[in-house]
Amino acid sequence: MTRRFLLLSWVVTVATPAIADTDAEFTGLHGYAVFSDYSALSSSAELQHRLLSPLNADQASKRLAHSAVALRDQPIDLARERFTVYVPPHPQAQGFGLLVFIPPWENAMLPRGWAEILDRHGVIFVSPANSGNAANVLDRREPLALLAAHNIMQHFRVNPVRVYIGGFSGGSRVALRLALGFPDVFRGALLNAGSDPIGDAETPLPPVELFSRFQELTRIVYVSGQNDAVNVEKDAASVRSMLGWCVFDWYAERSPWVEHEVAGSAALDRALVMLDKHAKLDWARLNNCRSRLSQELAQEIDQANDLLAAGNVDGAHRLLNKIDAHYGGLAAPRSVDLAARIDAMN
Repeated sequence: MTRRFLLLSWVVTVATPAIADTDAEFTGLHGYAVFSDYSALSSSAELQHRLLSPLNADQASKRLAHSAVALRDQPIDLARERFTVYVPPHPQAQGFGLLVFIPPWENAMLPRGWAEILDRHGVIFVSPANSGNAANVLDRREPLALLAAHNIMQHFRVNPVRVYIGGFSGGSRVALRLALGFPDVFRGALLNAGSDPIGDAETPLPPVELFSRFQELTRIVYVSGQNDAVNVEKDAASVRSMLGWCVFDWYAERSPWVEHEVAGSAALDRALVMLDKHAKLDWARLNNCRSRLSQELAQEIDQANDLLAAGNVDGAHRLLNKIDAHYGGLAAPRSVDLAARIDAMN
């Protein structure tokens, strides 16, 4: 069987050979890969729970309850989707690393010069097609990335501490949302020329147990071109946000003479090295920072409760919306309970 035939015909199905056979048979670049295994983590309900703020998730559920259209359990029909996969030729003693890559473009492709670097680091690459900037984020780009990770991990021996989410430009911003919402899947994020502050309406914080895991275990690597001024500044704003939210395990690099373009092979090489170099966790610093956040949140919740008790329903509602956008899942269930009380008074 030629490499070209494999590239056109490779399909991951339930009948895929055992892991050892899969590692040996499926190496190199494969386009038009089809996956078949679904994950509970890519369900519509789980996506809303992890990636929307509590009040937005609650409002979405209420809208669906009054809609004639039922929420699909899985927003993606895998039989209709295609992925590009690159598998290094040599199995790794501790299992392959994995980089799930979200593109800004529609076609699924392996960036030029990346194969040699992926071989050097023993990292599998997977990227979905039709997942560019024009695609819906919550219903398409995010579940596609999760399903890509799930299927590769089902059919290859992957080291769970080397599972990374990444992207370029707009895809990088989606990758950050997934790193934040799914720290139990992704142990690091490669943000190439695209990032955001966390803790706002665009990138809400997940429930507290997930955010704690993100703070403790996730490594963030920023790579932007030195001449890409817009994204250099966005990276700086994102880093400031991380520090404010007690996230200290990050690294930022500026590629010399590079503008807004996907990372070259040398930049990818350094990024993969840095993704493996987690900063030592300073528990005293983290706990002090968490205590500050907890006190600030409690004060704002108390202020909203005081406004409601004084009969200022509109003022309480406005403050609650700010709390929900800023603190996201960290404010639940207090924010959800307060919203129910406000609704009852309207």
